[in-house]
Amino acid sequence: MRRLALLAALAFAAAVQAAEPIAIDVYRDAYCSCCKTWIRHLQANGFTVTEHVEENMSKIKTRLGVPYSLGSCHTAVIDGRFVEGHVPAADILRLRRQPDLIGAAVPGMPVGSPGMESGDRRDAYQVIGVARDGSRRVLADYPQR
Repeated sequence: MRRLALLAALAFAAAVQAAEPIAIDVYRDAYCSCCKTWIRHLQANGFTVTEHVEENMSKIKTRLGVPYSLGSCHTAVIDGRFVEGHVPAADILRLRRQPDLIGAAVPGMPVGSPGMESGDRRDAYQVIGVARDGSRRVLADYPQR
């Protein structure tokens, strides 16, 4: 009976922990509508978003170490790491499980990525992980459709 109670308690604790919202800070320009749509995507996927409207996004990106070639319109911070552009929520969770990475990015503004939806159209795009040494690797590959 004790074993059953212990297992039930552990299952309950795991369920509560899994349901906890994930905090993320999003830095965006005041006039960007796709940033707001991406924020709604995060919220729909269990993230608690704190918005920061910025006049100088370049300063934020530089401070966080976002490579210029991976730039997009908004930048988020989670667990001290950057999330640049229209990164899907699932890939942000993947980033959190890879401690060797300082961030992840979807360069540009590909149609069909979260926040850039346009009907059924989706441009091909990749989510790029950036390591501490500056090396990069593909975390996810989304084909055109």
